[in-house]
Amino acid sequence: MSAMIWTEGELKKVSESLEGKEPQAALKWAVENFDTPDIALACSFGAEDVVLVDMLVKIRPDARIFYLDTDLLFKESHDVRARLAEKYGIKPERHGAKTTLDDMAKEFGPELWKREPDKCCDIRKMVPLAHALSGLRAWITGIRRDQAPTRANAPVVSWDSKFKLVKINPLVRWTSNDVWEYIRKNDVPYNVLHDRDYPSIGCEPCTKPVKPGEDPRAGRWAGFQKTECGLHK
Repeated sequence: MSAMIWTEGELKKVSESLEGKEPQAALKWAVENFDTPDIALACSFGAEDVVLVDMLVKIRPDARIFYLDTDLLFKESHDVRARLAEKYGIKPERHGAKTTLDDMAKEFGPELWKREPDKCCDIRKMVPLAHALSGLRAWITGIRRDQAPTRANAPVVSWDSKFKLVKINPLVRWTSNDVWEYIRKNDVPYNVLHDRDYPSIGCEPCTKPVKPGEDPRAGRWAGFQKTECGLHK
């Protein structure tokens, strides 16, 4: 497969052509236009991402899947990773921070996430993500438009100017109900924290249960004017 260079205008046309179609159409376009070494799914083991794992491996069994291990993930997140690996025969690639939690505490003080969550996210998420994406030509994410105002206008396909590669968001049009209907219908392993009022799951110290009627991301960085770690800004 030739390494075609996509212009922003071309990607906009692709995105418009995929608007309204099932997520699998976007995934098929992605795997048809990018070789396995050049594209990967970023998986946080939340409901949307496990859906994409199921869809993607059915289209390309050898697809690359990676995750960011901040050393602060819930045990339940590691559990679902193991269950996905067993069911689909996949080996998600781990990318973690070069700085240990102890070293971070020595440099910035204990529990940096309580005082400067942006700095903590940068060290433990953003830098590892940049490393994970280096060398790729495209990445796949599980963001949906109704998750947050910052994602309301997310296209199906676009040029990611922050990381300098193509970004594919197959589930942008789906609702939470769509996601859970797919999980149930296809018996997809999912994080059991979703059954305990955690609609959005990040690091354990920075994720709280959400009360009925609250915004689905209200449990992320509670007490801070922060709704994104920076991955999708």
